[in-house]
Amino acid sequence: MTGGARVAVVGGGLAGVAAALRCADAGLAVTLLESRARLGGVAGSFTRSVQSDSAEGELAVDTGQHVLLRCCTAYRDLVARLGATDLILLQERLDIPVLAPGAAPARLRRTGLPAPLHLGAALLRYRHLPVADRFRLARAALALGRVDRADPATDARSFGDWLAAHGQGPRAVDALWDVVGIATLNARAGDASLALAATVFQLGLLTDAAAGDIGWATAPLGAIHDDAARRALASAGVEVRRSAKVRALVQDGTDPGGRWRVLVGTTDGEEELVTDRIVSAVPPGPAERLLPPGALPLPGDWAARLGSTPIVNVHVVYDRRVLDAPFAAGVYTPVQWVFDRTDQSGAATVYGPRAQYLAVSVSAADDLVGLPAATLRERFLPALEALLPAARDAVVLESFVTREPHATFRGAPGQAALRPGPRTALPGLYVAGAWTDTGWPATMEGAVRSGEAAAEALLADRAAVPAEVAA
Repeated sequence: MTGGARVAVVGGGLAGVAAALRCADAGLAVTLLESRARLGGVAGSFTRSVQSDSAEGELAVDTGQHVLLRCCTAYRDLVARLGATDLILLQERLDIPVLAPGAAPARLRRTGLPAPLHLGAALLRYRHLPVADRFRLARAALALGRVDRADPATDARSFGDWLAAHGQGPRAVDALWDVVGIATLNARAGDASLALAATVFQLGLLTDAAAGDIGWATAPLGAIHDDAARRALASAGVEVRRSAKVRALVQDGTDPGGRWRVLVGTTDGEEELVTDRIVSAVPPGPAERLLPPGALPLPGDWAARLGSTPIVNVHVVYDRRVLDAPFAAGVYTPVQWVFDRTDQSGAATVYGPRAQYLAVSVSAADDLVGLPAATLRERFLPALEALLPAARDAVVLESFVTREPHATFRGAPGQAALRPGPRTALPGLYVAGAWTDTGWPATMEGAVRSGEAAAEALLADRAAVPAEVAA
């Protein structure tokens, strides 16, 4: 295989985009195949047409409310590679307003002290817990910083079990640990792997004081993960084919120089793409269906065993501002996190300059994902009024619900054994996706890291092929 080697990347989410760019930067001829009409996967956007007596226009809606932390270096590097750094805003210092019904807001704000002392003052002043619980929080946080997240026994244990063993009762779990944990793990403490939880808290909050500073997109996610991504891919020479559903991956040989055939369904029928290497960057279910038998050292029905967890978003447009922050967390309420999406969505143009568009993000939403939108509105609109006094006098101009039934893999205890590395048992075939063995939970950072790992494995294996075979 020579410098003009061909690579097919299947899947145009963050993992696929990262893999395609890395391979193209190394001089390979890359084709990126995406079944949807857009790139970005579950971290994308769509346009909602609004037509009523009081509003008219196009509202940009993100498929989910995604944020990043300062420690998400791979994702931030990818955004820079896409030329979209100006569309990301990072806090100068971690600051999370935490709201509870009938109570004054609390803030989880770091100081300028080194970790883990940077959060000490915030925990000791955390008004949503009694003073005695606050001291126990600090002791548990220090102990969590010492957990060996690489130990298989750590992955086999639930985060909730570990918290209980370290003096953290249900009130502390609800009021603090799950505030961070549910949003990053897409699992409640009792359902989450201790190893994944330790990764989040150690890397994000307990090792480097600045690591947990929160960042978010100041434009629709599609402006970054679709528009900017397509420009960067085109500039790198990557052929991007959208609305191209890959139906099968067929190996033409088992030697290192063997070829692969990719059967692609398009709007015009079916065609065949011949390539030297493949990176499969699709979710677990599609991956299990696409990958040839024996490609991964996993048991039968591994995708079902790995499982998935839904995320539900309830979107509400008010006729006035009711939240004076870019986001807030909620405790003792169905509202886990609420985000101000007014500027990113173009809501002011659609609904008028005084309107505010909020999106409530509910992770680990197994009990909500199947409920009718009307039921969700009946539950969450009063919950927002209980948290945001200004919402009680505001008029709801519109509300709607979006759902990602399979948003992430299920980060349960013992799932590490079902997360493979980038190499498969078949020469020339690699896997990527946030569900693979990245050492991270299912986040944008994990997805980018997986794509880079698959590309690096592909390039390393290609470099190791003897010259006489490559020729």
